[in-house]
Amino acid sequence: MIVSPDIERYLADLSPTDDQVLREMEIVAAEKNFPIIGPQVGRLCWVLSQAIRARDIFEMGSGFGYSTWWFAHAVGEGGRVVHTDGDPKKSADARQYLQRAGMANRVTFEVGDAREVITRYPGPFDVVFIDIDKDGYPDALELARVRVRPGGLIITDNVLWGGKVAASDVSSQTQAVQNYNKQAMRAPDLVTTILPLRDGVAVSLKLEGNNNPFRRRRGTTLPPTTAKKA
Repeated sequence: MIVSPDIERYLADLSPTDDQVLREMEIVAAEKNFPIIGPQVGRLCWVLSQAIRARDIFEMGSGFGYSTWWFAHAVGEGGRVVHTDGDPKKSADARQYLQRAGMANRVTFEVGDAREVITRYPGPFDVVFIDIDKDGYPDALELARVRVRPGGLIITDNVLWGGKVAASDVSSQTQAVQNYNKQAMRAPDLVTTILPLRDGVAVSLKLEGNNNPFRRRRGTTLPPTTAKKA
């Protein structure tokens, strides 16, 4: 985790979880040591989805429905969130939680590899959320890019991978996350920023055309800044 425990506690105290179902999911995650995006990243996902008026969202990796709760809350009545997980038990748990929260009618539950499931959905989606096994991140980006509308977002969790992306770790998962970050930053049709929130969240804006103004092309350097120091 990138954020210090003290900051994490401060943020948790600043915005405690009041929803009973959401709080129960947080307790279950803590007891089972199951990774969830947590309330701070959840709130970010809600804010971003609301900001672009998202109504159709695809989750690549949903677990037992914690992130789904935030997205389903954001899309509102008549919106859709596609929940994916390879474990039928987690899918069933997610359905139960979302039913109790009164939002199951906004969710389509799919069991299977998210990279395969998404090929059955041409889109375009307003948001694609990525939180699958890290080895699959580069493939997930390519699948998401062609299914997000211009003006839509790709939101990806764990892109700082406990700080290992900046260390000498050469595991396949770390290399996959590093490759994801490079591809997202260099994509001609995306503008990506990485927020050091919890374990790192990448937010990529899908552009109309291949006109990323911040893309560094091979053999070129960025122009020097003309800003004066204060």
